[in-house]
Amino acid sequence: SSPPPPPPFDAQAARRLRGALGMGPEHVAHALRSAYGLPYVTPGHVLAWERGTAAPDHTELAALAGALWCDPGELLGRPRTLREHRIARGVAPQDVARAVGMALPAYLRMEEDGTWRGTERQVLDLVRVLRLEPADVVAVTGRTEPLAALLRGAVTTRWQAYVRQVGELTAVERPVLEESLRRLHRDYQGRMTATLGWGGGGTAGAAGEEFLERIVENFWAAVRREP
Repeated sequence: SSPPPPPPFDAQAARRLRGALGMGPEHVAHALRSAYGLPYVTPGHVLAWERGTAAPDHTELAALAGALWCDPGELLGRPRTLREHRIARGVAPQDVARAVGMALPAYLRMEEDGTWRGTERQVLDLVRVLRLEPADVVAVTGRTEPLAALLRGAVTTRWQAYVRQVGELTAVERPVLEESLRRLHRDYQGRMTATLGWGGGGTAGAAGEEFLERIVENFWAAVRREP
């Protein structure tokens, strides 16, 4: 199988952490060569990572975190996949597999193909070991598209009819969920009404499509706004 894509690297964080330690790129490169078994790394590699023109792979990221005396998660942008969440938390794959009661090869296959095949109980164990937020759980268990379909229905018709199904997918508490769906529905309908009121049918369609394309992101933003 093809190697996994590099994690979302935070170049500015790497540069900031190196500066805080008073290290030059040559010092970091030397540490990676001598202490972490990466003989090919040069100061040019380090500078390329910090400028965002290249990104370290998983092995290089772990070594760089060691050289900069930080957690790997401090060098990552927002994790997107199961593998990235695990790396961000600095947890070994065998530890995650053990925590969720799964054979290591089976767990690694899920990381590689991005398809979660665990039970609901194993999802709860995964949340605990990787300290996942509800939005992360939806993403890593492959529920983003089903959630998007439900949310599109909620904002274009009666949001009340979707509370139970959205709640089952997201595990968001019902009072927060209801207010978030109400807000989402109001925002969408308000956009459509406003643009139609201006006499721009095409504009209304474009505004609505843009909102629907970002419906999952808009939903989690609404959830975060609730106390």
